[in-house]
Amino acid sequence: MTDPPPSGGGRFQTTRWSIVVAAAGEEGAPAEREALESLCGAYWYPLYAFARRRGSDAHEAQDHVQGFFSVLLEKGYLRDADRERGRFRTFLIAAFRHFVSKEREKARALKRGGGRKRLSLDFERGEERYSLEPADDRTPEVVFERRWALTLLDRVLELLREEHRAAGRLDLFDALSPFLAGGSPLPTHRAAGEALGMSEGAVKVAVHRLRRKYRDTLRAEIARTVADPADVDAEIRHLMEALAG
Repeated sequence: MTDPPPSGGGRFQTTRWSIVVAAAGEEGAPAEREALESLCGAYWYPLYAFARRRGSDAHEAQDHVQGFFSVLLEKGYLRDADRERGRFRTFLIAAFRHFVSKEREKARALKRGGGRKRLSLDFERGEERYSLEPADDRTPEVVFERRWALTLLDRVLELLREEHRAAGRLDLFDALSPFLAGGSPLPTHRAAGEALGMSEGAVKVAVHRLRRKYRDTLRAEIARTVADPADVDAEIRHLMEALAG
């Protein structure tokens, strides 16, 4: 369910939250369903972490997340839910809380997935990921925001990696991606150049280009999750605050 890399103008056109918002009242709008399914497939894990942090065991969290997306994709819940539509992140957590509080008993009674359409979500990997996270005494809402931010950054790296793989330059990405993290210790430009057969100056240029591509890709990915492009900068600030908190 991974979208193509965000290069070439409007290649994200059919996966934007703005399309979901615009078509939410239309029965069977294919672009709206495609966009919503793509976004849910990319950002389900923060909801799963929220449910687990709220006290659900792994199976109950799986049922809640899968049941929520099933109802969401059937469109009725999307039209009727009380929500702020501006940001997918904001809508998602509010609608999920509403779904769990109103339909917990019904969700438990259903067989996993019921007769509804299911998203292909790797819950086994999700639970493994959750079990490896450090102990956290912050609220489920704060955990959700942080998981959202980390999931978004991981997705940007994944998109860049796939773009380099498609171009036959995966070796370049693997050698230079540590420079994106900003942690320590970082490799030197000279060491990266020796591994790639490039001069130190050429590596510096390549790192600069990769960082610029990273910023552009991050903005493009965030733009998918807001209804108004004017909200992108505010969402980036929120992302940074969630990571720092």
